[in-house]
Amino acid sequence: MSDVAVQLNNVSLAYGSFIAVKDVSLSIPKGSFVTLLGPSGCGKTTILRSIAGLVHPTGGEIIVAGRRINDVPIHKRNIGLVFQNYALFPHKSVFDNIAFGLKYRKVEASVIATKVKRALEMVRLPGVEKKLPSEMSGGQQQRIALARAIVIEPDVLLLDEPLSALDANLREEMRTELKVIQREVGITTIFVTHDQEEALAMSDRIVVMNHGVVEQQGPPEEVYREPASRFVASFLGQSNLLQGHVSESSPEATRVRLDGGPEITAAPIAGAITGQPVTVVIRAQRVKVGVTNGEAVNHIEGKVVTTSYLGGTAAYFINAGGITLQANNAIEERVFREGDAVTVSIAADDCVLLDDAGRRYPRH
Repeated sequence: MSDVAVQLNNVSLAYGSFIAVKDVSLSIPKGSFVTLLGPSGCGKTTILRSIAGLVHPTGGEIIVAGRRINDVPIHKRNIGLVFQNYALFPHKSVFDNIAFGLKYRKVEASVIATKVKRALEMVRLPGVEKKLPSEMSGGQQQRIALARAIVIEPDVLLLDEPLSALDANLREEMRTELKVIQREVGITTIFVTHDQEEALAMSDRIVVMNHGVVEQQGPPEEVYREPASRFVASFLGQSNLLQGHVSESSPEATRVRLDGGPEITAAPIAGAITGQPVTVVIRAQRVKVGVTNGEAVNHIEGKVVTTSYLGGTAAYFINAGGITLQANNAIEERVFREGDAVTVSIAADDCVLLDDAGRRYPRH
């Protein structure tokens, strides 16, 4: 029996001459939490709607639970869907909202009552069956929408930006809660968001999309630490993108002379040629300010230009050897102020090199 819950094979979707999704292939394991991440119009919601059956691909195939569903009507796909606005029936009770899909499937009344009760316990809202959605908070309404989606025991749960309507504190709380519920229920989940923090915090795997194609997919740590393209580096997290050229290459290291700035050492890359232009990507969190980083081979003297105090962390812009670096560091002992002289430390492994086309060079 396959451990793949959802398989997309070269899925494309066009609206006239506009290509919304182009040759997207994904393999989503059972029980995993996978996030489609990208800006508005990148194709992530179109893919979700294709799996749900709300739109139909113009090419490729969609397989759910081992069954090709391209031509299967939406009501026969056994898929749970939670929308951005929850789409609850305002004049129906919580019980009737959750029971809707079960009644449609002609499930016996006694079984429906048991399943609704269990679904409410799963989302930590026992005993609210008789209430109306309007009597509940935004976070509670979201849980009701989630209970309605999982009560039918779907093959896959699709979440279309379900946290975006919540305020910041509740959004963070529900982010954690949603992940806990998903783990407990063990349901395969595909989550759509443009919020990078949500994607990093919740996902087993992130799929970064841009202009209808997949730029990169992998575990959050890998996608963050090893961006495969200029787009991923700039969209996901905060990065320094520095232009330069290869000044020296060996199996041990690659030396890069930054335009108008210092020379830095990066990890060795395959096929590096002296003189070729490169872009060096360094995550802001990996630029260490005022401390000696034992892993670092790059130490640059600089001066703090601006400081933003963020509570447990501080964000700096630093003029270092003719270049400007952004650094986000946890506050260990002190916050550096504007005008402070500091030493910046950067490890070779934290320097990702991109070619002229904006794609990551493979490492040795």
